[in-house]
Amino acid sequence: MSKVLIIGAGGVGSVVAHKCALNSGVFTEILLASRTKAKCDKIAAEILEMHGVTIQTAQVDADIVAETVLLIKRFQPKVLINVALPYQDLTIMEACLATGVHYLDTANYEPKDVAKFEYSWQWAYQQRFKDAGLMAVLGCGFDPGVTQVFTAYAAKHHFDELHYLDIIDCNAGDHGKAFATNFNPEINIREITQPGRYWENGEWIEIPAMSIHKPIEYPCIGPKESYVLYHEELESLVKNFPTLKRARFWMTFGQAYITHLNVLENVGMTSIKPIKFQGMDIVPLEFLKAVLPAPDSLGENYSGQTSIGCQIKGIENGEEKTYYVWNNCDHAECYREVRAQAVSYTTGVPAMIGAMLMLTNEEWMKPGVYNVEELNPDPFMDLLNQHGLHWNERINVNLPHEY
Repeated sequence: MSKVLIIGAGGVGSVVAHKCALNSGVFTEILLASRTKAKCDKIAAEILEMHGVTIQTAQVDADIVAETVLLIKRFQPKVLINVALPYQDLTIMEACLATGVHYLDTANYEPKDVAKFEYSWQWAYQQRFKDAGLMAVLGCGFDPGVTQVFTAYAAKHHFDELHYLDIIDCNAGDHGKAFATNFNPEINIREITQPGRYWENGEWIEIPAMSIHKPIEYPCIGPKESYVLYHEELESLVKNFPTLKRARFWMTFGQAYITHLNVLENVGMTSIKPIKFQGMDIVPLEFLKAVLPAPDSLGENYSGQTSIGCQIKGIENGEEKTYYVWNNCDHAECYREVRAQAVSYTTGVPAMIGAMLMLTNEEWMKPGVYNVEELNPDPFMDLLNQHGLHWNERINVNLPHEY
């Protein structure tokens, strides 16, 4: 039906490529591109061996708009899935505008030299994409992404008003490493070492990093200590659901992980400020990334599950109501299907689904820049069940939060 260009050949990019190949009736030609072509070639060989599908590969430096434009003009895709680094979102969006290609990503833009991520830079592209007749879908992974689809589904089918939203994210897996991050270490560590932030009574409340925490019970996993972080989907959710009185994001961390992180932070290894080393400028966090296990190397022998969902309290027909919707994903099952661990899988599958809806669902495809909660959640929810991310729901159960 359509050509798709995937930029980024890390753990998530590999999952996207595998899942697009498994849906070759929609994605009739696939090009996987990265700064390092050898990584793309390895994934392509794996896909051919496992699924019997041939995909193309290419080298591209997505920091350079002109280079990305040349690649797009040569391949002529209908949609580009950006699973490269968040620093590259704007240059890739510019390339899409220059070539008339629809755009989708899984994480919002953040400047390389500042640990700050927000949607304002990408929302500013709204009119340009509308005028060009192109669509840009932002943050179409799991969180951000599916958590917003879950929220939109709850608002459409279960509530007249949403009042309280708690997004809860647990990885109860064991990869056997002393310390490793489940997605890009540079992005992961920047995210969790910055101050926490949540929305309450019409304003953002900032807190010291990891300072609010409590055990939360996760289905089929049990209680896990969970910490309030700032996460990007909160910014768009409070904008698009203005009745929310409070919105928070919780993520689990084991004590060993926190101990390692504290030591690394105390000795300066999580800093993004360049330092002089043997006459060269190096960024400590970039060096740390180079010595940590790559996220796409963690899949084999990874055991356990992830559990990510939304716990919501609000009003329906004048009565208070609670709603919990979630997905549990098994690391070992993901590895058997696409040679990936569940954190990469839960991000990559929704990216494929979002691109599929852009290509096949007339209601979804419309010019402009959108967060996924602004689009009809129903077809997305249906496709989650069809493509490996089955969801569950509980209505009017006690939730582990104070209201």
